Amino acid sequence: MRLAMFNEFSKLKLLVVAETRFASVIVMLKRFKLIKQQLKMMVISEQWSCYRDDDVTKAINVKEKLLDDSWWDSIDYILDFTEPIYEMLRATDTDKHCLHLVYDMWDNMISKVKKAIYKHEKKNDYEESSFWGVVHKMFNKWQSQHPNLTPPQSDVEISRMRKICLKCLFPNNDTRREVNVELARFFGYLDDFADEDSLRDRWQMDPIKWWLVHGSATPHLQSISLKLLGHVSSSSCCERNWSTYAFIHSIRRNQITPQRAQDLVFVHNNLRLLSRKTPQYMQGNTKMWDVAGDAFETIEDVGILEIANLSLDEPELESVLFDEITEDLKDDHDNLNSFG
Repeated sequence: MRLAMFNEFSKLKLLVVAETRFASVIVMLKRFKLIKQQLKMMVISEQWSCYRDDDVTKAINVKEKLLDDSWWDSIDYILDFTEPIYEMLRATDTDKHCLHLVYDMWDNMISKVKKAIYKHEKKNDYEESSFWGVVHKMFNKWQSQHPNLTPPQSDVEISRMRKICLKCLFPNNDTRREVNVELARFFGYLDDFADEDSLRDRWQMDPIKWWLVHGSATPHLQSISLKLLGHVSSSSCCERNWSTYAFIHSIRRNQITPQRAQDLVFVHNNLRLLSRKTPQYMQGNTKMWDVAGDAFETIEDVGILEIANLSLDEPELESVLFDEITEDLKDDHDNLNSFG
């Protein structure tokens, strides 16, 4: 009854927290904020009065929460100070090469979280915040004491770990000395790195391409850089592959040989990629057929939740869905104003 009532007022579906998906609570709260006006319309409607007859106490509690501005302010605050963390997770949870950006993104993330907390508590930077103290400990005290970011060659921790790494990669003293010389040339913009094209392209060209074009004078450093920059920053791509495997080889379908299951996973993933490049993928009955992944999340007495598995690995599709229902949400908001 509650689900049918909600569907009358909202084009979007509620999302359920999935234990296997990180930041699912944040995704759920974002959806709550999107359907805020529709939820308010529901609890002040005549249909809600019928639900009250079924469970008065629960209905009153839900109505009080949804009409309480302070409760919605709390949701806004949670989303504000977790947004930098959420955005960094989204940026690194892809198969793109962004490992070289993690340090910079980490420092910026911590700074933005602190700014959001202090803005909410209306405090100056030099004042203490008990909540920020807890968050700061969770970040392992990475917060810099200076407003300006420290270059990698000046960061004590990075320099110390780099030396340990080079000793492992180049046990020969003479070779390691050559690598250190190459590093000095790179950090100091010396020799070939002082070239006008090299300096200009350093800030405008993709790092892998830059090293291919301008790194030939430092062969050891070029080799290391290409290996590091070729790594992705998370194992999410593998996890999605495992999810597809779990969908194909299940309890009901458990007699498939390992090779056949592997072949089906290969075909499944490639068909999905190919289908997204076709015009039919964005229209008709097959529109975004795979947007919910390989399974739908459910919760008790609610049934199947559409688009429930849409998560951080599908930001482009998420924006398409939200853009399409923007006009519908505006219409619902206008209806609420006229109803009130």
